[in-house]
Amino acid sequence: MIKNPSKLPLNHNSRDILKILNEGIIASSPSQHLKKYISKNKIQFSTSKIDLKKFNNIFLIAVGKSAGTMAEYVSQKIKFNHGIVVVPKEVTPKLNKKTFEIINAGHPLPNRNSLKAGKNLVEFLNKTQKNDFVLFLISGGGSALSVYPNSISLRDKILVNQELIRSGANINEIACVRKHLSLIKGGRLTQNMNCKGISFVVSDVIGDDITSISSGMTSYDKSTFTDALKILKKFSLQHKLPNSTLSILKSGVNGNIPETPKKAIIKNTIILNNSICLLKMKDKSKKLGYKTQLISNITGNLDQVTQMIASKAITSKNNCIIFGGEPTVNVTGNGKGGRNQELVLRLYEKLKHKKPDFTFASIGTDGIDGNTKFAGSIFSTKHNYDGRSYLNNNDSSSFFKKFGGLIKTGITQNNVNDIGVIIRHTP
Repeated sequence: MIKNPSKLPLNHNSRDILKILNEGIIASSPSQHLKKYISKNKIQFSTSKIDLKKFNNIFLIAVGKSAGTMAEYVSQKIKFNHGIVVVPKEVTPKLNKKTFEIINAGHPLPNRNSLKAGKNLVEFLNKTQKNDFVLFLISGGGSALSVYPNSISLRDKILVNQELIRSGANINEIACVRKHLSLIKGGRLTQNMNCKGISFVVSDVIGDDITSISSGMTSYDKSTFTDALKILKKFSLQHKLPNSTLSILKSGVNGNIPETPKKAIIKNTIILNNSICLLKMKDKSKKLGYKTQLISNITGNLDQVTQMIASKAITSKNNCIIFGGEPTVNVTGNGKGGRNQELVLRLYEKLKHKKPDFTFASIGTDGIDGNTKFAGSIFSTKHNYDGRSYLNNNDSSSFFKKFGGLIKTGITQNNVNDIGVIIRHTP
């Protein structure tokens, strides 16, 4: 939930926007969606039920921003013999530490605990027996939280992640490179298990490409070493990355390193995505009396996305637009902010001279936008400021710190991309 409404520049429309955003945040919690699949020592998967009593040992592997809350929920329904739960360093899951190993690791950049997590997962799964069962709970953020690089140092791995994030590459492109530098991503994690298992996945990827969510640890991989090299060339990264990185990828292209698995070893199913949140927000908007349009699966460069959303806001016959997705930002400045705050500031610059007035907001469902502690921001065209210099320096957070509008939710332990709202003021 939004924690600082009293500090935000509020009017009738902005209050409604916060109500709609809160509905999206509530819907982004995976626990309520797990109810459909988890009951007392049973798992509903597709059309069949898995009776866990028939297995000798039941294990839990949970990795990602939502791993803590997901693990808390399933541990109330299922008796696990042991489990490993990998969460961001700011999160403290309420779990029995005698049963569960909790690893607080780095995000958005991996750290030593991320490496520890990756190695521990591999070692643990290697020890599983034929009549054991592993329940995987995978959510966004797992790519940084759990790493096991293939013949490159952790330092080089971190540098690769930094450059990929700053380059403007989308999540699928970033995941492709990550998978081909890893011993656990791209389906490689499940190669180490000797028993049955299934994976419940929370999607933070547009289009719900399960091979890209947390770099597809429990899935399979459609991409190749050649694809990874092409991505580096596309964003002119080949000269910015360590030689060790290029060496691994070239070795893979030449067939000296096995490709990632092209077939899933266990079944995966997505239990929650951005679209589910947007539909809940749309319902709330209608209840508040707005004619509502929904724009989903937003991707692409932030400048293009801003132009598209602004155009819809101006021309739409509806007075409320709800949108969601994950645009990309090419970071060239050294300011503070994230794609949500920058999107709001860009919308402000596009719409501030248009009539009637607009109020708009955008937040990350994980509660963290870029290199700030804020989820996003809210602003209105009723103000008259110049935000261009802030945009030029990727410093949107400083703009909103000065003029108001920064939205704080804290760490939500959810992660289903970004959500946003625009309301056109009624004359």
